[in-house]
Amino acid sequence: MSTATESRAPGRGGLLPAFAAVRVRLGLVALLFAAAALAWWWTADQMRGMDDGPWTALGTLSWFVGVWVVMMAAMMLPSVAPTVALYSRMTRRRSPVAPLAFTMGYLLAWASVGALAFALATIAGRVPGDFLAWDRGGRWIAGASLLAAAVYELTPLKDVCLGKCRSPLGFLLGSWRDGSIGGLQMGIRHGGWCIGCCWALMVSLFALGVMSLGWMAFVAALIAFEKLIPSRRLATYGTTAVLLTLGMLLLLAPDAVP
Repeated sequence: MSTATESRAPGRGGLLPAFAAVRVRLGLVALLFAAAALAWWWTADQMRGMDDGPWTALGTLSWFVGVWVVMMAAMMLPSVAPTVALYSRMTRRRSPVAPLAFTMGYLLAWASVGALAFALATIAGRVPGDFLAWDRGGRWIAGASLLAAAVYELTPLKDVCLGKCRSPLGFLLGSWRDGSIGGLQMGIRHGGWCIGCCWALMVSLFALGVMSLGWMAFVAALIAFEKLIPSRRLATYGTTAVLLTLGMLLLLAPDAVP
């Protein structure tokens, strides 16, 4: 009897850390989703009354970059949650704050995109003639950006970037850096791969209306779809079909698109 009890004890001892690790990962994922929900709420509050359609005025640089980072948290944290959770499991004994540094580095990479987008939008806004107006060139630019995003889905560069996003273990093992600073660097690098994966969708978001919660949700859903569904082929071709259809509608039947 005692021998059987002793033989079962290591089994229980071995399972307890596994259950604890699962709880930690689920807790971290829940925290990231809660942060995303809070970011959505804050974004909706800040953008109230600002949705003037495509190419809406972006305000000051500091205000826009701040809102942009919160927007990226709302849109990206759900799809990056599995990577952060896996990274947390791999570093929980050596550096408990490394997952936070990883997440901050990821958002820092997207903040640089926001600053660049603001600079380009400012330059475009100074071109005389208001060619970005929806009843002039705006609709055509938006439709072309969606078609370009659809074509980009089928390129080798997109395939490589999407592979990094869909295979968190491969990315983490291939880019490993120790400590909190290492976590920050890895987060920036992962954010870079994500930017390579999603930049065309973000261009489309600007063309459709960057201050529109509806279009934000649409783009966020596409990003989550192509990063999280099991079938990579379905992710690529499904996203391509959606973008191609929407782009053609904008060019041929604009009244059918909000």
